[in-house]
Amino acid sequence: MKLTVLIIGCGDIGTTLGRELTSEGHRVIGVRRQADSLQGTGIEPLALDLATLDDASASALPEADYVIYTVSADRFEESAYQSAYPNGLKRVLGVLEQHETPPRRIFFVSSTSVYGQQEGEVVNEVSPTDSTSFSGTLMRDAEQALLDHPLPGTVVRFSGIYGPGRDRLIHQVKGGRMAAITPAIYSNRIHRDDCAGILAHLIQCQESGKPLAELYLGSDSEPATMYNVMSWLAKELKATATETMQSPLRRRTSKRCDNSRVRETGYEFRYPSFREGYAQILKEGGFLTSKSA
Repeated sequence: MKLTVLIIGCGDIGTTLGRELTSEGHRVIGVRRQADSLQGTGIEPLALDLATLDDASASALPEADYVIYTVSADRFEESAYQSAYPNGLKRVLGVLEQHETPPRRIFFVSSTSVYGQQEGEVVNEVSPTDSTSFSGTLMRDAEQALLDHPLPGTVVRFSGIYGPGRDRLIHQVKGGRMAAITPAIYSNRIHRDDCAGILAHLIQCQESGKPLAELYLGSDSEPATMYNVMSWLAKELKATATETMQSPLRRRTSKRCDNSRVRETGYEFRYPSFREGYAQILKEGGFLTSKSA
């Protein structure tokens, strides 16, 4: 059955998801403030600033079977997060609830920044979300806005997203930087393609009649210390560590994300650990050649 999927905030993840869905014969509409970048993707572009949706009528957004809200704040400031997440999502919900045929489900792409754990604890969908950062707090506010709304909604919390073009850590390692062995700082990540894969899979689950939970944690199957990740990259890149990173890492949370719930739906990770994912990036990004990046 051909579906119509509306992706609001159709950036890197949204475009990857949109390409996947269109290849399966579905109609995808991508909403961006500047939609020119969607040309040639097979995604129907819709240029729209969510700030214009205050008191908007039903016609402000097209009807769709599924809506994916994957907006990114344009800067790391509290006001930008407030606008992009709780405020933006509430504006969209205000339009969708007016549709004659409302969506079967709305997916909100959230973040594991909602967790405040710092001692390497294992976290899952029922763990406390007591982040004191404005980013984590506002993400949690947006999650609750969706879950409190009468329209069916599911939150997907992604951990650190990496993939083509997201190669800052690779450049740090190439430049000789290395995380300290102690204290052990656990990190969690998910490849961009698995972000899109999980969202497409959850849509298919609902279409197949499988019940969906209100919340899923999207992270790969191997939480790893920053030292282990960076030392593996250094070995692959044949890079020598000349500087130990300390201060930035001390400010990080340290937790281990448990992805059991999403795997129990039948999803199989394309990149189950950082090794498979970074191996693909290193190869396709040309990092393993003799030329400097």
